[in-house]
Amino acid sequence: MVGCDFKPKRSPYVLVNRLGDNPATLNPILATDAESSSVLEYVYETLLKTDYKTLELQPMLAEKWDVSDDHLTYIFTIRKGVTWQDGVPFTVDDVIYSFERIQDPKVDAGRLRSYLVDVLSVKKINDDQVEFKYKKPYFKALEIIGAGMPIIPKHIFDNGEDFNTHSADRKPIGTGPFKFKEWETGQKVELERYDGYWGKHPEISGIVFKVIPNSTVALQLLKKGDLDINGLRAIQWAKQTESKVFNDKFNKYHYWIPNFAYIGWNLKKPYFKDRKTRIAMTMLLNRQEILDKLLFNQGEVVTGCFYKFSNAYNHDLAPYAYDPEEAKKLLKEAGWADTNKDGILDRNGIPFIFTYIYPTGSTFSRSLGLILRQNLYKIGIEVKLMPMEWAAMLGRMRDRDFDAVSLAWSLGFNQDPYQVWHSTQIKEGSNYIGFENKEVDKLLEQARVQFDPKKRDEIYRKVHEIIHYEEPYTFLFTTPNMIAVSKRFTNVQQYKAGLDILEWGVTPVHNLIQW
Repeated sequence: MVGCDFKPKRSPYVLVNRLGDNPATLNPILATDAESSSVLEYVYETLLKTDYKTLELQPMLAEKWDVSDDHLTYIFTIRKGVTWQDGVPFTVDDVIYSFERIQDPKVDAGRLRSYLVDVLSVKKINDDQVEFKYKKPYFKALEIIGAGMPIIPKHIFDNGEDFNTHSADRKPIGTGPFKFKEWETGQKVELERYDGYWGKHPEISGIVFKVIPNSTVALQLLKKGDLDINGLRAIQWAKQTESKVFNDKFNKYHYWIPNFAYIGWNLKKPYFKDRKTRIAMTMLLNRQEILDKLLFNQGEVVTGCFYKFSNAYNHDLAPYAYDPEEAKKLLKEAGWADTNKDGILDRNGIPFIFTYIYPTGSTFSRSLGLILRQNLYKIGIEVKLMPMEWAAMLGRMRDRDFDAVSLAWSLGFNQDPYQVWHSTQIKEGSNYIGFENKEVDKLLEQARVQFDPKKRDEIYRKVHEIIHYEEPYTFLFTTPNMIAVSKRFTNVQQYKAGLDILEWGVTPVHNLIQW
């Protein structure tokens, strides 16, 4: 149409979602960030899956499995008729290859490797079966090798390219219900329905993940109809989505899954080596006030790393109180003093000036940093705020090149915090802060071979107690997921594990505009 700013309509069967940052990679073995995982869960699959409603393991690429009585041998029978999204058949060899890449020390897969350290061998029994043998029992073994180990195509990755920089990291080929279509860095990742999918085909024909770092902009786009689903910040949930106009167009969902926010103190840096300094950092933050004012009380203060609503969480422990005067005493006892009268505390000739890094676009982390900087400045500590793009921030954390970091962990319902707290995970796991405690190491190892949930919870409560005493993190809050979804999607069910878009239906709307 000449002279008109015409935009073509987009299909009402395409779901437009949001990413808060650019994915670090689209290789599921290398991915550690939420943005990558949000995309990859629809492209790649695992041998088993966790049911959204019951949290029980269900068949996926494996149609059945057997476990030996001693919990050392696991045999999976793979599903027949499954093809990769380029048409090549899925085989047992793909399963073995995926395991071998995770175990390869040259591959940046420390997060996954930490959960597979006790696997003794993996072998092909026949064209339909693969066997995993363990050195010793592990209570999460079936979940890890079944639902936690992504399966990648050997014929794509085994071509001589460096695995960590493989071209397929940007053009994934999986077995899932959606296949990769396009990735415009910093703009969007687009998926389309895979018509050769072995399972039930979703009614949604495609998913577009738009990269929108700013949550305020994201809400504006949601209200305009340029997004179909979006996670809401606490203020957006409580104050900005309560109008009749909004609720006529969107349904809101509020549910708790295991997570906690924290500030991690790098214990290898001179500022945070001692316990008293770390506890003082926590005592200088009024966490309940922050929860009330910044998060509109949408959350609960936590004292440790376990799911607040589980028996592994030690409910006998009280949060460290907001107490600036006690914090000053602890800092003095730890050897901090303004010896040169420049207004900054110092110790052993090192001024207490550190950098706080946080993800670009995280409004909460920025606000938290401003509060931290203001509170610490009053007692002679200087905090420099440094927002970072996720990939660069992750690189800093892997290299242990940071002082303090603001992040959150998303946990499993069946928890094993080994990769975050065991001392062996400092070099290549997720123990980025360098926490070392022999008793915690021993307890974590005991928990891994304990199949009685009650006894395992007792062990974890002791781990919780020790970590709370040491305070290597300033533990902040666990918060609910708060999601808005366009009402044009039907059969949107809220389960223990969240929302499953693969079962959603669509009510066609004919005035959708191409973004």
